Amino acid sequence: MKFSTGEFVTRISHKHDLLFRIASVTDKVATLHGEDIRLAADAPFDDLVHVEDRDLVKRRKKEKEQEEFSYRLFRQDYQLMREKREYQASNGYQPNISYFQIPAKVLHIDGDPGYLRKCIELYNRLGLQVHGIHVGEKEMPFEIAGLMEKVQPDIIVITGHDAFSRNKGGKGDIRAYRHSKFFGETVRAARQKSANLDQLVIFAGACQSHFESLIRAGANFASSPSRINIHALDPVYIAAKIAYTPFMEKVGVWDALRNTLTGERGLGGVETKGLLRTGMPYIADDEADENS
Repeated sequence: MKFSTGEFVTRISHKHDLLFRIASVTDKVATLHGEDIRLAADAPFDDLVHVEDRDLVKRRKKEKEQEEFSYRLFRQDYQLMREKREYQASNGYQPNISYFQIPAKVLHIDGDPGYLRKCIELYNRLGLQVHGIHVGEKEMPFEIAGLMEKVQPDIIVITGHDAFSRNKGGKGDIRAYRHSKFFGETVRAARQKSANLDQLVIFAGACQSHFESLIRAGANFASSPSRINIHALDPVYIAAKIAYTPFMEKVGVWDALRNTLTGERGLGGVETKGLLRTGMPYIADDEADENS
């Protein structure tokens, strides 16, 4: 059976658990990228099965339902945070008090252009300002400094594909991971420019990434404590939680993880201050024009 780049397949050896896109092919092996899960894998052709259109529609419908459920949970959480901010900013809902907010700026660099598009769509739905850039995982350590100078971000998301291979070493051996080394180097390069964990918040990692090394490198949040797969959209929810929490409040680790699709087995981190700043008074554009 022939396989080509871009086709959708599942793996017989893993009981067809995940949907993959074929990223590249050689004579006998295909490199696979998870369609919704940030996992990269190599598989021989005899372990692959083409996904029929009917099955593809069914899988995508189920995945969309899970994503919408997580989005609704975050919106409920966001509404509670918004009501609390309005109460505090208006001194107990007193009339005639208006305010404005300065949201956090996100730099999201992703090794997968398809995932990046999905993440940007979610950032936009959540009302966050994001600069999304596709960068290969191995190139990220060399690109991050220039991107930081250009964008001046408050939050950086460093993600793409990763995988742990027992054939290459134990869980503590960074050489056993496809891209964890490069994620860690990128975090360290970013921390050389901004060392304070509360002034620059960093998420780093993908499926099965070496969580401990990414935290030691300086990430506030990372994957994957239990070396499990994470969803493509999980980093966005963590970034949004930080971005919409006032800077005088801290975000506990569970607070950041509870609206993700993966949870604490795939994601972890350290408590971190929020980044949202509120000011007053709010001046509408027409009022500003009249006073100018």
